[in-house]
Amino acid sequence: MPPGRVSGYLYAPATAAPAATSATAPGLPVPDFSLRLSPLVLLASVLKPLNDTRLHEKLARTVAAAQPTATVWVAGRQAPPPAAPGRFRFVSLLRGSRLSLGRLLAQGRYWLLLRRARPALVIVAAPELLPLTLLWQRLGRGRQFIYDIQENYALNIRSQGVYPAAVRGLLAGLLRCVEAADAHRAAALLLAEASYADELPFLNHLPASRVLLLENKYQPQPGEALPRAARPLPAPTEPLGLLFSGTISELNGVRAAIALARQLRASAAWPGGVRLTVIGFCQQPALLADLQRVAAAESDWLTLIGGAELVPHAAIEAEIGRSHLGLLPYHAHPSTARCRPTKLFEYLAHGLPVLVPANPLWAGLVRQHGAGLVVDFGQLVAAAAQVATALPTAVFYPAGPPTEAVLWASEGKKLGHLLKSLLPPATFVPA
Repeated sequence: MPPGRVSGYLYAPATAAPAATSATAPGLPVPDFSLRLSPLVLLASVLKPLNDTRLHEKLARTVAAAQPTATVWVAGRQAPPPAAPGRFRFVSLLRGSRLSLGRLLAQGRYWLLLRRARPALVIVAAPELLPLTLLWQRLGRGRQFIYDIQENYALNIRSQGVYPAAVRGLLAGLLRCVEAADAHRAAALLLAEASYADELPFLNHLPASRVLLLENKYQPQPGEALPRAARPLPAPTEPLGLLFSGTISELNGVRAAIALARQLRASAAWPGGVRLTVIGFCQQPALLADLQRVAAAESDWLTLIGGAELVPHAAIEAEIGRSHLGLLPYHAHPSTARCRPTKLFEYLAHGLPVLVPANPLWAGLVRQHGAGLVVDFGQLVAAAAQVATALPTAVFYPAGPPTEAVLWASEGKKLGHLLKSLLPPATFVPA
């Protein structure tokens, strides 16, 4: 055991340590109740980058705020580590693509990290890390972990066509078995979407007190002042800026966003012209190549930022501040129909008017706050005409951008209470 570490806790002497007694082995830390014990909390994923909005900006920062003496380690996909206080550490588990050998090697890196960091609590945000997390827990005493369920992974495997059809059922079944086994051993489970409470059958066998809904609401940056009024719209004779941000995929409707921008331009529905910015990360090689070709050919109005590389969240926030309309042209699909996208909360928090499809969950929130228009992205001519007709006289966010409904503060309070119940003042030392 390295000096200065007592299984799961970092310690710093409050006063000089007393002289060793005969019962203390040479070279080991001398037990002393004057020592200040602080927990080490590890948050881990494989595909989520180190600067991920949920893993770092929401969960890790909330852990640090709720546990002022805790050391917080974030492990995930390699990315530029964000600026953070000295109590934060960042460790890359995956340095390649999601289909590379690096993903297998990430398992070994995670196991070494568990053994060396000796955390008091692990928040695991990837189902593929659950088996090693459970093994780590079984090999010691007092070890706790939380499973952060960010997606209905089994449903995604079955419905999104990423894996060959012949193995989808088998993979989804195995994953669901792993989740169910680990759920019973977890100290708590976090749900990123309310719908998961109905969709995940293994939750029915758990006490309600161990399941916590933490939606992906917007977490402002330290010192960030959010606007108290809607983002101003341009006059019809000025360029209209459209924004598509976040994960770039067919399912998320990037082609529909481009098609709508094209229609607005072709119909001259907006005399000042239309610009579209697509910013985010794309994991579909064929789609990315096509987008790069289109963006190069039509660079006068279409800008692609990122694509092949992860994009810092600060860059997305900057584009939100420069745009006039945020687009959420998702295709109707079982994996997204009952979810509320992270960028919906982001756009509303910044007072950015939005265009959304007629999904009841999204349209209800948008109408409640006068945050935008509900359009049919499948009917481009009608959608473009609706936008061009409505914008010159529209008044969005008449009561100002919402706060409680879209900001992380309410979710952070719930997580803080949970952490205090799991990490009380140190009275024991996990093995």
